[in-house]
Amino acid sequence: MKVIKGNWTTLLSNYEVLDILQNTKCSYKKQKMNQLATITYQTIKYLEDTPCKKQNPEKIREFLRAMEPIKLTKAEKLTLLNLCPTTPLEIQLIVEESEERLSEEEVNTVLQIVANVRGNEEDTEQET
Repeated sequence: MKVIKGNWTTLLSNYEVLDILQNTKCSYKKQKMNQLATITYQTIKYLEDTPCKKQNPEKIREFLRAMEPIKLTKAEKLTLLNLCPTTPLEIQLIVEESEERLSEEEVNTVLQIVANVRGNEEDTEQET
């Protein structure tokens, strides 16, 4: 998602969008913006079923630090963070020309970094 404000543009992760929406949803109800409140609610509900639910600012910083040595674009890193791929095939679909740009070792490294951000599946089962 891009937020445009003035002359600058920034990319937001799903975690950041979820955080913004959760912090602003109350004000929409108070201002009688029913349609906007509905869209906000549905977006929050959707994002809570994605990997961003288990992310936090520290995990995102760790992810970005770990991804520094791997030559990927900002958009590719953001997509990896948002989708949290689990297989080399998914990385091939996300990273343009991945066969030429990434070695097999780098793909495995990316999968490990993403797994750290995604969190442990056992943690998820304990939360429910």
